[in-house]
Amino acid sequence: MRWLTLYLRSRRAPIAMAAAAGCTALMWSLWSIFSDTRAAGIPLVILTVLLLVAALTVTLGGPDDALEQTAAFDWLPRRAAHLLAILLIVVVLLLATLVTGARFGPAGLVIRDAAGLLGLTALSAAVLGVARAWFLPLGWTLAAILFPRDEPLLGRILTWQAQEPASTAAAVTAGILAVGGLVAYAVAGPLRVAPAEAAQQ
Repeated sequence: MRWLTLYLRSRRAPIAMAAAAGCTALMWSLWSIFSDTRAAGIPLVILTVLLLVAALTVTLGGPDDALEQTAAFDWLPRRAAHLLAILLIVVVLLLATLVTGARFGPAGLVIRDAAGLLGLTALSAAVLGVARAWFLPLGWTLAAILFPRDEPLLGRILTWQAQEPASTAAAVTAGILAVGGLVAYAVAGPLRVAPAEAAQQ
């Protein structure tokens, strides 16, 4: 347990989880106050998922990435568990709202987008570094929300975040991103940066 406590502190997990919970509470409050309907709009749900993933992205890297590469124990299962824990946090925070006055759903959309965006973020962390890992998910998701395409198939793939929960193309795209990000991050970890640069992130 001591290792887990030190690990969570080094990854700034308490602050990140508090930020994610705060984002959820803020979006929930805004919808509750300013909307007459219980179900939040799909664009707002997608943006909230993106915000939660971005808030937890900081935990994907530690103060010294090189130290992790030289550690005596195997990081692969720990990194995989870390990503699954982030996915669980995002899904639980949003699905908990389904029993309240402001519902952020449906569940299929939340799970699909959370898995896909987290996978994309993890892949970006492995290639670009943790500090830049949220760039691609943010840009891609905003473009998908602003310019959704139901046809042709390529349009559904490119705007998978904004597709209906029943969309097979969106589900497959999200699944590929989720698995690809999980494998890339679990095997390679975040892109190495100098300790001084990591401390500034």
